[in-house]
Amino acid sequence: MKCYECAREGKDTDAVGICIVCGRGVCKEHLIHEETPAWEGSYPIELKADQEHIKRIVCVPCHVALKENCLFDEVC
Repeated sequence: MKCYECAREGKDTDAVGICIVCGRGVCKEHLIHEETPAWEGSYPIELKADQEHIKRIVCVPCHVALKENCLFDEVC
């Protein structure tokens, strides 16, 4: 699998992980590895504080979207 963001930039980079939000493959440059809120996978999304404090992989665009919508700060 190749990194989605690199492909958009015209680069051919192998993915090292998959975003837990959108499912895109991401390379080391385009991933965020940190604690994220947990959700049950239903819509509308209801985020809850992560009780296990597990670091998860999120791509940069999804991380930005979660931060812009204050979804990290409200539950963490």
